[in-house]
Amino acid sequence: MKLDTVAGKKVLITGAAMGLGKLFAARAVREGAAAVMLWDINDTALRETAAELTAAGGTVHTYTVDVSDSDAVATAAAAVRVDAGDIDVLVNNAGIVRGNTYFWETKDRNDIDKTMAINSLAPMYVTLEFLPAMVAGTTEARVLTIASSAGLVHNPRMSVYAASKWAALGWSDSVRIELEQAGHDHVKVTTVCPTYIDTGMFAGAKGFWLTPILDQHKVVDTSWTAMKKGTPLVILPWTSRLNKALSGVLPLKLRDLFLNTVGVYHSMDEFTGRK
Repeated sequence: MKLDTVAGKKVLITGAAMGLGKLFAARAVREGAAAVMLWDINDTALRETAAELTAAGGTVHTYTVDVSDSDAVATAAAAVRVDAGDIDVLVNNAGIVRGNTYFWETKDRNDIDKTMAINSLAPMYVTLEFLPAMVAGTTEARVLTIASSAGLVHNPRMSVYAASKWAALGWSDSVRIELEQAGHDHVKVTTVCPTYIDTGMFAGAKGFWLTPILDQHKVVDTSWTAMKKGTPLVILPWTSRLNKALSGVLPLKLRDLFLNTVGVYHSMDEFTGRK
């Protein structure tokens, strides 16, 4: 069941103050969403983005939320229901990355906790707040989760991030199947697994064989279109799909040799991240 537009729909986006989240919010405003709920921990950037989108004609609500905190998520979700009622489209976009060290060189265990909480648990916390109403409703509803190609293949110097995205992908696609199994065809789940994107979050990471750093606008365009169509899984670019397929059929040593040779296993060697 295709959703042609989000016009008249209520859309909630996490990690909405900048990067992909801001672009998703702008897309919702351009399509005429009835209301756009912006969640982010960065209050200053959040309000700046809200001002831009309001000036562009959007009806925007902002919520300063630490999505790694389940109690904070519950409080913000309750506020959303007071302000706008149930939502129709949820974009789980918030994420963080730590990298450029081997796992045993980790100095701060909080990096592990935060990465798993924001990338893996937060989409579960947020979706659980809004999915029951989507299921109970009768109109087209969507859940879009931004995972990562790191959730498809193993990659050194980002082991915890990879673990968090494997979890996000496994959870999101399982929920998709549950909805199909239960006959709730009006609710569709889409999971997107891109390689590195030029938002600044992966500053210093290197593209590899036939795989340049992805343009954030193109990633949002592809993800948004797939979400409306109800496409289950999007893997960007095609080389990432190839790497996943080969990883499934090659013996372990040949898989490692291939991924090392094409540069995947060294793509995080010079990672610095967003300052």
